Amino acid sequence: MVEVAGILADYDPSRFSTVTLLDPATIVLTSTMMAAAMTIVLFSAYRSFPVEVRGLGHQSLGMLSLTVSGLLFCAGPLIPEGLLLFVANSTMLGAAGLMLIGTQLFYGRKPSWWWLALAWVAGMGCLVGWYVITQDYALRVAVFSLLTLSFYVAQLVLLVRHGERHFSSWFFASLLLVQSMVLLLRFVAALNGAVGTSNASNSTVQGIFLLTANFMTLMMSVGFMTVATRRLQVVMEHRSCTDPLTGVLNRRGFAAAYRREVALMKRHGAPISLLSIDLDYFKAINDQHGHAVGDQVLVHAARTTISALREIDHVARFGGEEFIVLLSRTTAERAKAMAQRIHASLFAARGGDVPDYTVSIGIASQQAPDESLEALMARADAALYRAKAAGRDRSEAG
Repeated sequence: MVEVAGILADYDPSRFSTVTLLDPATIVLTSTMMAAAMTIVLFSAYRSFPVEVRGLGHQSLGMLSLTVSGLLFCAGPLIPEGLLLFVANSTMLGAAGLMLIGTQLFYGRKPSWWWLALAWVAGMGCLVGWYVITQDYALRVAVFSLLTLSFYVAQLVLLVRHGERHFSSWFFASLLLVQSMVLLLRFVAALNGAVGTSNASNSTVQGIFLLTANFMTLMMSVGFMTVATRRLQVVMEHRSCTDPLTGVLNRRGFAAAYRREVALMKRHGAPISLLSIDLDYFKAINDQHGHAVGDQVLVHAARTTISALREIDHVARFGGEEFIVLLSRTTAERAKAMAQRIHASLFAARGGDVPDYTVSIGIASQQAPDESLEALMARADAALYRAKAAGRDRSEAG
């Protein structure tokens, strides 16, 4: 992508007696069509993917910038050479920066708009100096290679530090690494004076670089779509196992967590315990304050319960006002203490934005892996009914 516009601006077909397979016009026309197609793909994903998958919009803007640059070349004879050099190079440098911004947003990092602005100003300053003062071609190549290299290296570091350890991340990282190496070689060649005195001084070398730069830029959009699709899969799996109101597990997610805990019990013999939690007089809260406030109470109860537990424990909502807590590696006595901690946390949270409320808790412990989940929950529910019958706002063990 570096200096592509300059290569095209200096390219003069009349200087060559034969048309090679690396003809710049053919390469750019093909890559422009591919960039336009990837722009549509990325924009479509941006409009249809959930909000948890960020950065797609900026990636699509980056590909759109590449498409505009290619279209500018195709209209080259109609545009003054100096204007083409500035506009095409600025859009290409902006494309690399927008791709960095998209990757930063994808991984939840603060976008480096200042970096993009600084690189763009430096690049345009280099072009002014080259066009008006020195006409040092090697310097122009070196500066633009280094500026664009900084964007791709930043993405690679970001991916290594924050990317998921998954094939999609390794694929994207390998593409970034290859593109960074291409730009680094271009930078070193410029410093050593191996790039000639103009873009057309060595058509084969320039054609190879142009082909590689455009192909890798397009491939990196494929790489980003790969990690974005993986993120979509994770998001959809999370949604399928999560209660949309409270953010805790639903029945499906709870069943998967229970299977994992039983597997641990089989290997290590660690007991597990279950808490069946039901909000007291929840119907009265809905009748008096409305269902919107009732939903706020459910969210508050879920968050307060989670705050009283350990990270290894699991909370699920089983519809209505009923919650189930799965306590990993917990004996019956320890489960009673955990239930009391939940009561204390809910009491301490009173006086906030939701009406005061209490819960009743039924406790059941599983010592052997051959007991079914249904049997364990039945014992916890029976204990819950006893807590309700005994006056509510209390715990009973079953």
